[in-house]
Amino acid sequence: MTHHEHPDAALVRQGYAAFEKGDMKALGDLLTGDCTHHSPGSTRFGGHFKGRDNVLAHYGDIFEYTGGTMRIELDGVFVDGRGHVLTTHKWHADHGDRGLSMRGGLFFTLIGGKASDIDECVEDIEEADAFLSLDD
Repeated sequence: MTHHEHPDAALVRQGYAAFEKGDMKALGDLLTGDCTHHSPGSTRFGGHFKGRDNVLAHYGDIFEYTGGTMRIELDGVFVDGRGHVLTTHKWHADHGDRGLSMRGGLFFTLIGGKASDIDECVEDIEEADAFLSLDD
């Protein structure tokens, strides 16, 4: 059976690859100017990050907090053909002498070939918050 990847899936895969490399220029090119990333949790990493620059700064903050150790293993990419993409992944990160691996996912809304809204879900919000607040 031949697998034809939908353009929306290809776009999201590009985003994951850019994030993995820390290529904020390439990642920014895939976001609308008013893009919003909604992150779960009650730490400084949780909340609504509105606007491409704020979203990219949020990602930079994550890279800084984890000392560049954040890795994401993409499990699945699912499209509806109407501008929505759902992904599942496992992320790994270290901070100081503590590490965390957790499953999660993102729900993208795409407009004009760019991500306009990204909703993030994690397997265990309390555990993620504990890891992401080690300096507090």
